[in-house]
Amino acid sequence: MAWATSPVDPLRVAYAMSTEADMVFSFRCAAIVLFRSGAGSVTAGTLWCAEGFPGVPPSLRPPRYTEGMHPPVRLVAIDIDGTLLPTFSQTVSPRNAKALKTAQDAGVVVAIATGRRTAYTTPLLEGLGLRADMPLITSNGAVTRTLRGDPLDRSHMDARVARGICGLLRKFGSVVFTFDQVGRGELVLEDLEQAHERIALWVEANRDGIEVVKPLEKALVDGNDPIQGMVAGGIGKMKKAEKALKESVWAASCECVRTEYPGRDLSILDLLPPGVSKGWALERLAQRLGIDRKETMAIGDNWNDVDMLEWAGQSVIMGNAAVELKKLAKTHGWKQAPPNDEDGVAVILESILKRQTEANARPKHWASMARS
Repeated sequence: MAWATSPVDPLRVAYAMSTEADMVFSFRCAAIVLFRSGAGSVTAGTLWCAEGFPGVPPSLRPPRYTEGMHPPVRLVAIDIDGTLLPTFSQTVSPRNAKALKTAQDAGVVVAIATGRRTAYTTPLLEGLGLRADMPLITSNGAVTRTLRGDPLDRSHMDARVARGICGLLRKFGSVVFTFDQVGRGELVLEDLEQAHERIALWVEANRDGIEVVKPLEKALVDGNDPIQGMVAGGIGKMKKAEKALKESVWAASCECVRTEYPGRDLSILDLLPPGVSKGWALERLAQRLGIDRKETMAIGDNWNDVDMLEWAGQSVIMGNAAVELKKLAKTHGWKQAPPNDEDGVAVILESILKRQTEANARPKHWASMARS
């Protein structure tokens, strides 16, 4: 151990691997933890010391995390519909609510990431005892605010682009544009009856914010930029609408994110500024908080969650997700949670909190061994 040349403070070993060690050798500036494999060979476990590694060449310093280890989850982004909420319910279950609060109390930043607008999101979370500074990524990433309403991030779609998209897509289904304001005019559409046929629950829940404008282009004057658009209809029609948009002159000026509900033959295309998605917003939030993507978890169930699931270092697909999404999850190595109707979110949060509590308890154990 010729490299252990500089005197340092007594070592405090934070050993975070899941297996028990056979021996711990403590030195003045490092330690080696050994454990035996099933074949009887001896290998060195990875560790780090709280004081760093003064005097140790960089090539010999162990990494903070090893292959197969789980970095602690410091930020978790959770979808709402089909993930946090039970099917056909607008109430967070007691177990899920408790898991959200427990995670926050443990120091994990719990964020919501939903296609819903902010005003359609906050009522679901009020009364659950959650932190007022809880981040809410809404409108599929276009707007991020705290639960108490403080603005964190926002993007807009150019009104000129919105007018073009409106003319292209109105023949496929109900077109709606969302504006970043409170009250009537927050949601603008031109055919309330058509919208009610396809998305009746949405219309009833958002009626106070809806304004009917015919033709819709009148609401999209230059300078009055929406934060997002939406077109809703049957799954077959929405696939045709998505294809038409991708083949149009507006393809490069608009991000299109699809959500499907096969049981209701309903599909929603969310139309966003270029590059905007839940994943984009989650990355910006993590950067703002100084949290690494490896320490970020995402939980979702639908196609509009894919971008954030791909960005996060630890991703979970719900058991009620579509078969195609589950296949995608396998190729990406994502974990699978129980379905939303079985409190899948709570199961995952309880699991990571248990894992991290056990990991936090280990350093004290190994430190005492190293001093003995």
